[in-house]
Amino acid sequence: MQILALNSGSSSIKCALVDGGTEAVIYELQVTQIGAVARFTGKDIDRELGEVSYAAAIEALLSEVKNRTANHPINGVVHRVVHGGSQFTAPTLISDEVLQGIESVSSLAPLHNPPALIVIRAARVCFPDTPHVAVFDTAFHNSLPARAREYALPRKLAEQFQLRRFGFHGINYAHINSAAAKFLRSTPQELRIIACHLGNGASVCAIERGKSVETSMGMTPTEGLVMGTRSGDVDPGVILRLLQEGYDAKQLDTLLNRESGLIGLAGTFDFRAIEERAAAGDEGCRMAITLYAHRIRKYIGAYAAVMGGVDAVVFTAGIGENSSVIRHRVCQRLEFLGAVLDEDRNRDARLNDATPIVDVSADVTRTRILVVRADEQNQMVRDATALLSKESRDQSLRIPVAVSARHVHLSVATIHTLFGPGYELKTKTELSQHGQFAAQETVALIGPRGRLDNVRVMGPPRKEDQVEISRTDEFVLGVDAPVRLSGDLANTPGITLAGPSGKVTITHGVICARRHIHMNPADAQRFGVQDRDSVNVRIDSEGRDLTFSDVIVRVAPNYELEMHLDTDEGNAAEVVRHQEGEVYVPIKASASIA
Repeated sequence: MQILALNSGSSSIKCALVDGGTEAVIYELQVTQIGAVARFTGKDIDRELGEVSYAAAIEALLSEVKNRTANHPINGVVHRVVHGGSQFTAPTLISDEVLQGIESVSSLAPLHNPPALIVIRAARVCFPDTPHVAVFDTAFHNSLPARAREYALPRKLAEQFQLRRFGFHGINYAHINSAAAKFLRSTPQELRIIACHLGNGASVCAIERGKSVETSMGMTPTEGLVMGTRSGDVDPGVILRLLQEGYDAKQLDTLLNRESGLIGLAGTFDFRAIEERAAAGDEGCRMAITLYAHRIRKYIGAYAAVMGGVDAVVFTAGIGENSSVIRHRVCQRLEFLGAVLDEDRNRDARLNDATPIVDVSADVTRTRILVVRADEQNQMVRDATALLSKESRDQSLRIPVAVSARHVHLSVATIHTLFGPGYELKTKTELSQHGQFAAQETVALIGPRGRLDNVRVMGPPRKEDQVEISRTDEFVLGVDAPVRLSGDLANTPGITLAGPSGKVTITHGVICARRHIHMNPADAQRFGVQDRDSVNVRIDSEGRDLTFSDVIVRVAPNYELEMHLDTDEGNAAEVVRHQEGEVYVPIKASASIA
């Protein structure tokens, strides 16, 4: 399957025809400096287009693509769209209704969405019978928890104007998520990654076990780091002061998005020039580098705290990949996180097609420091291939759904403390999973704020104590439990357990169980999934139909097919006894990630 990838920027359009199976690039074209003297380049093309509009630039590019289709047919077209708002959270087939949806949030990304719409409309006219796919920079951050997503503003106002954090650079973060895990011989679900996308636009993302849980850009790309022409974080009082001094909304937009950041501090956003001038004694450039690195380091420290640690710090995009100075400055004082830079490797790091990832960590360090080549293009192609492939149309199968109320798993030592020396759990009810049972015994959970009584104990005993509660239970108890798979207890809070014979305070082990499906290998083969894959499940209930995304598949020989939700999730979908759900398993693109 050959996919045409169109990546529209505010003053450029990049185009590539890529084989979706091998990721081999068949040809690449681009038009740059749109709005000035535009230039059309490719392997066998290099000519000026003059001072042309964006519409004229894409027309020239698509005309050349059309001329090449006789030898290189196109099976699909994928478009990068910066802002998808709340509506678009996954790769989406483009229709007239989808275009209207993209246009409705264009005010949130005024430099990027309007050009993307021009490109999409022109491409649909040029290739009317070819499916078109939109891939959104904001979609990767759809997993942001409410505490990272919301602003502390009146709820009605926030809902009326979509005043919430969306995050950006998600296409490249999706690539980083997979590529770094493969390089480290791990899986995304096992890692905590802090990825620093440092280009003219810059952001940081905390990726915990495969999902974005924090990111520095917010409702628009202006929030967060110091950037090429954007200010990043500023006190809202600065805006109010400038309004009082006579600035209007247009002037503030120009100031914050086009005249600030590196260009405001140093007079240029060319980072190589800034480094050269700083070395020569330019104080403005020295201040620009200092502020730039300080803000990144501050976010890394904050995100390590959010995730309870970090396994890899990743640098990517133009400055992240090419500036050893910034990597050096940012990594100073990160030794407390176990991130130690090897200065020789850092200076020598060079990325290319053959070496898209370089480890610049010291030999003995628990947190790896990686430089990873940005690859939005191939990530777009992977997403489009997965969506368009005829063999990858969603398979739809039904499974039983069960609600797992709050419960505890206890070690033998804890059982003896809570119920008496030598005590053994007594079976109340056999569970669907082989060898598991709900015990007759219950305990009380005592947190900083409150108490929950009659919490069921599950058997048989485990090596480590584990407490599974819902979000509602969190607020009753006063604890902040992360969403985790069973057994993943690192950096989780503790709690006090009370039984008839005593109390035990555990230092960790309290989680909100991540929604998951148990499958045996035969079921997994039938569904076309593997252990730790993520699927969607639609539940059709009386008036409360709901689709759960990011449901993790757990595969083991002794598992019986069943999906487990917690109480809050079950109530949201009005799950009843003998409820079934419909599983949608997107078959992933076959392309490998180098």
